[in-house]
Amino acid sequence: MTSKFTRVLLAMAFVISVAALAQTGNAAAAPAAAAPASAAPAVTGTGTKVGTISMEQAIFATNEGRRDFEALSKKLEPKQNELKGQNDEIEGLKKQLNTQGDKLNEEARATLVKQIETRQKSLDRALQDAREDAQNQQNEIAQRILQKLGPVLIKYASDNGFGVLMDTSQPWPQSPVVWWGEAVDVTKPVVDVYNAQSGVPAPASTGTAKPIPPKPLGTTRIKKPATYAKAI
Repeated sequence: MTSKFTRVLLAMAFVISVAALAQTGNAAAAPAAAAPASAAPAVTGTGTKVGTISMEQAIFATNEGRRDFEALSKKLEPKQNELKGQNDEIEGLKKQLNTQGDKLNEEARATLVKQIETRQKSLDRALQDAREDAQNQQNEIAQRILQKLGPVLIKYASDNGFGVLMDTSQPWPQSPVVWWGEAVDVTKPVVDVYNAQSGVPAPASTGTAKPIPPKPLGTTRIKKPATYAKAI
């Protein structure tokens, strides 16, 4: 799921009012072409309580999220292993340049440096493509769950007297919430309600699925002094 697999990428540092989220949920539930000008007004929050919820944590904590993100992680393992293999080959060449560089003639050293640079550029492109692909697939899962989580959150807030829920996915100052107590956090109860309604059983593995961070591979670069004798 750093970032952002980087992080998801959800980057949701905003305040969620029950009324605003209700409007979003209603709009997503009805086809655009079927929304008449005289559509029924959106449900508004009538409660007065203020609470917090980590939308990002909620998405990953649902049984559906855990199942789908764990499946995605397994799906991406072959590509990660492939990239690691490429990185290991490059590191081997760099080690060879460091240990044998002074024993090679000028042409041999230049050829080795060129080989390292070419492979490094290819790996960098492959890493970027892999990150973007992973982030896109994570976002697709997160957005799918979020569309279904919204109505559950609205009903929970309405049933329990909340007028405002603040998202704490990001720390202050990215989030407007400076501090909050556990007593006002509704992440777990909302997830519990969602899981009960979704009918998706808890995955066999324990813990909560996390965004899939890109593995840092081969970020060093080659210096090319006149002797080509050293790689860093």
